Amino acid sequence: MTRIIRQPFSVDSIVKVEGRLHTTNWPVVYILEGSKKAYVGETGNFVRRMRTHLVNKDREDMSSVYMISDNKFNKSATYDIESLLIEYIAADGVYRLQNGNGGQRNHNYYDKDFYMNQFEHIWNELMDLDVAKHRLQDIRNSELFKFSPFKRLAEDQIEVVEAIEEIVATSNESCHIIKGEPGTGKTVLAVYLAKYLMSLELDNIKKIGIVVPMVSLRKTVKNVFKTIEGMKAKIVIGPTEVIKQEGGYDLLIVDEAHRLARRKNLTSYVGFDNVCRKLDLDPLTSTQLDWMKMSSKHLVLFYDSNQTVKPTDINPKDLLDLNANMYFLNTQFRIEAGKEYTEYIEKVLLGKVDNKQSFDGYDLRLFNDVDKMIESIKSLDAKYGLCRNVAGFAWPWESKYDYSLMDIKIGDYEYKWNSTNEDWISSENALNEIGCIHTIQGYDLNYCGVIIGNDLQYRDGNVVYNASHYKDKRAKDLTLSSDEMLNFIVNIYKVLLTRGIRGTYVYVCDERLREFISLFV
Repeated sequence: MTRIIRQPFSVDSIVKVEGRLHTTNWPVVYILEGSKKAYVGETGNFVRRMRTHLVNKDREDMSSVYMISDNKFNKSATYDIESLLIEYIAADGVYRLQNGNGGQRNHNYYDKDFYMNQFEHIWNELMDLDVAKHRLQDIRNSELFKFSPFKRLAEDQIEVVEAIEEIVATSNESCHIIKGEPGTGKTVLAVYLAKYLMSLELDNIKKIGIVVPMVSLRKTVKNVFKTIEGMKAKIVIGPTEVIKQEGGYDLLIVDEAHRLARRKNLTSYVGFDNVCRKLDLDPLTSTQLDWMKMSSKHLVLFYDSNQTVKPTDINPKDLLDLNANMYFLNTQFRIEAGKEYTEYIEKVLLGKVDNKQSFDGYDLRLFNDVDKMIESIKSLDAKYGLCRNVAGFAWPWESKYDYSLMDIKIGDYEYKWNSTNEDWISSENALNEIGCIHTIQGYDLNYCGVIIGNDLQYRDGNVVYNASHYKDKRAKDLTLSSDEMLNFIVNIYKVLLTRGIRGTYVYVCDERLREFISLFV
């Protein structure tokens, strides 16, 4: 049975426990606690490890230590429980962790499920002891957890970190592209990499920036950085802010690099042109990718060409033409159905699927009534939290200028678009609104309801783009062919249909497309 023993963090206290059960020759996990800070560790000799901490100046404000032990603990189990505690305590918000984040691996070992069940009991006891505050399910739904730099990494992510670390530490300049489909942990790895490389305190890496092109996701990442010991929200910036760093950055990490812009369909051409001129670039031929290259010695780009969702986004060729080290992420973290689901959904959207495929344990449903779908998502939110409804940009945004107006009209039903672009998922009225691509890309949901608008239709045996029903003025480009625009629209719906961890509910406006999709969903 797992035991948690609290005692003062002092020399006298440690001397007194020497020789007691599990204190000198047994794997244990421990938590050092101060007023607002904590440190989590694991060791095979608790007494010896505490003596080391007692002479560490970084731990001098700690007042208590909690030793977590069990007769069934082994080294793999304590390592995993330590990693989980770091991950959850960091997101719980009671303490600021002093831990670094290097080496947090998500690995398998004998009887792992048993120890994961034990962790549930450990956490509940920590809540009883006021060391933890929030339930595990509530933490899993939080931004601080989903984008935490203390995440345990998969092997393909660890390999990327190790490769970049070696090159950055030994070279004057470098460029790296990390490719991964939705749900492969690109944003998590970007945040992890920023903290990890900062903690190394390399002589040649002093000025680090993390660029997040999308306003909504940028605010979320900033909020996460505010809570992390040694991290500052100001290093999270938008593309135009790269020129504000005097002398440029030693290291620039760009998340969602496919959303970097070129001079096309912009809200403000003046702002774009001004940045180009300050960097002595020709505005007519340059892109925000050029800004990144000129403002950094080492550049890390997280990228997925299948998530370019409007003509403003840089051409995939611009990235592929770089002399960059290439890495690939394949582990699917978000969707419980795995990588096969994302590949299948893309084929369905393109009308290039022949056989229906099922995904055990994943709740994929097609609805004939849009309101039933929306109400189902609301009911799931009451049970699981973090369930939202989203749609393609197939309706004008009337409520943006007059909130009393409705936007999305389907039969007798009417709904509103998202009332904020910043962190919409966590906003107060999100459950009663419909999110668009610009507020959902990069986020996880437990369940996602997706409305496929009439911008995507099925005619003469093909999935086609209908320009008259596409209402995103900044993304619509009349100079592109229907096939080129179809590629953007399919990418949008692929992003929307790959947000749900547990399941995805779908309503299709075009009757013929709904009939086609019903053969495969």
